Order: sequence, then structure tokens, then C-alpha cells
Amino acid sequence: MTEEIHERMPSDDRRRFPQISSRAYEHPADRSALVALRRLSGFDTVFKTLSGLLPERSLRLLFLSDSVRVSEQQFAHLHVMLRDACSILDLAKVPPMYVTQNPQPTAMCIGLDEPIIVVSTGLVELLDEEEMRAVVGHEVGHALSGHSVYRTILLFLTGLALKVAWIPLGHVAIMAIVTALREWFRKSELSADRAGLLVGQDLQASMRGLMKIAGGNHLHEMNVDAFLAQAEEYESGGDLRDSVLKIMNVLPRSHPFTTVRAAELKKWAESRDHQRLMDGHYPRRGEDKDTSVSDSFKESANHYAETVRSSKDPLLGWSGT
Repeated sequence: MTEEIHERMPSDDRRRFPQISSRAYEHPADRSALVALRRLSGFDTVFKTLSGLLPERSLRLLFLSDSVRVSEQQFAHLHVMLRDACSILDLAKVPPMYVTQNPQPTAMCIGLDEPIIVVSTGLVELLDEEEMRAVVGHEVGHALSGHSVYRTILLFLTGLALKVAWIPLGHVAIMAIVTALREWFRKSELSADRAGLLVGQDLQASMRGLMKIAGGNHLHEMNVDAFLAQAEEYESGGDLRDSVLKIMNVLPRSHPFTTVRAAELKKWAESRDHQRLMDGHYPRRGEDKDTSVSDSFKESANHYAETVRSSKDPLLGWSGT
């Protein structure tokens, strides 16, 4: 059951973004990966089939029965954060949010008809208030972008791939879609990180949260600049063999590497696009229907070309010559 948002300001002086389109914060690589995913042979069939078969009602009952639903009576501080995040990003309905027992610091936004946000106890216990605010904004960003549908299908197919591993052709077909879904989802995380920054409006809190996810609750032993330097070293270090190993390491992951996420977010926070957005100049949802698909393709292609040109990775540098 969703909650209606009425005209309610966030609990402090954070900026709000009335009618903001998800295009305002979506990473170009997110859109290009989604386009590639939709073009994948067999994906449309799988998508339509699973949309009708996935037991969404069962999923909701599972969290309702075996997790704690966030409300004014339970995890009230998270309830306030959630309503604030929905107000800032102008999401009309507040998605149900659950806290589930899991020592791993994780969060997700899933659901086919309507999104559900789930955060683990490990995450709630790890992050301070402003760090957690960025995470809640991150998940609300997923909801606004409509990512929950594809995330749900990814979770289902990942489990299905294990069950049909003994069927050679079936396994290959499913794993091709799972691999494409993972590639898209890693890119969608970069978009959601931006949404988290728009909600929290505190870059240092976002950086701290990512560092804690990587290294635990030991901020006195960590340094943001040194953490970002790791991302620089990761991208530029090594030879072609290291480049191949990087690809192999990232393929099974649903999320980008944490240092890379931090570097990408800092770069966007310092960009002109982010400043214009904070000044109130951003695309509105009412304009979405007039958006040119070819322009989106062109923007994604330009972003990829620029990434290849500016990358210090030996493999990308070689492929761009």
C-alpha cells in the first residue's frame, strides 16, 4: 500500500525539484545500456512473459510477514527520510519501505506494478543520518526512473539460471540476458547515486557512505582523497592483461566498484550540469513525451566516445586508436 504525498516540505531547507524528470540525473551510460538491453534478442519475450508470471503479490506478502515496515511507529527516522526524499524528487506516492534482517549493508528497490524499497539492518547500523539520507534518496531515484521492474526480473533470472544450469542452451540464453541486465544495472546505480546526492545535498555524506560500504565503520582510519585516488589507480594502472581481468571481475557483479562510484559522483557534483540542476534548470516530466529518442542515443554515444578518449585504461586506449 502506497502513501500519498501532499504539499509537504522536507524537514529542513533542502531544495526541492518540482516535476523533475529522471532524465535530469540519469547517467548517459544508464540510458545506452538500457537501449542495448532492450535490443537483445529474446529480451522482449522474456520481459512480457515474466511480467505476467512473477508473483508480485507473494513478494509483497513476504516482506510484510518477515520484515519490519517503516512507518511513524517503526523506524520513524527512516520514515521521515523517505517522505522527505519523495518530496524533494516530487514522487507523488511514497513507496512502502521495509527493514530486513541481514548483516550485509544492502538496499534495493524492486517490484513490477509499484516499487518496494528494502534496506538491511547492516546498512541501518552502519550509516549515520546524512549518509542514510543519501541511500534513501538513491532508492527513491530508482523508483522514479522505473528501475524496479528490471531489477526484479534480474533477481528472478539470476535464481532461474542456477536452476537450469544443467540445460546447456537454456542456461546460455538466460545468462546472456542476465549479463546484459547486470551491465545495465551497474550503470543505473550511477544514476541513482546522483539522485541520492540531489536528496541529501551533501557530497561529503555521500562519499562517507560509499567509503563505509567499502571499508566498514572505520572513518577515523579512512580518507576521502586517498579513497578517490584508488579509483584513479584502478582505472589507469596495469597493462592489457589487467584490463581483461577488470572486465572478468566486474561481470558477475550487480553494482559498480565502490571507488568508481565515488569518483563518478564527485565528477558529476562538480559539473556544470549539476550546478544548473541545483539552480532550478532541469527537464520536467511533462516534457518527457517530446524527448527525441535519437537525441538520447546521440548523447549516449557522445558520452561513450568521450569516455574512450579520456580513459587511461590500456584496453580502452588501444580500442580508441
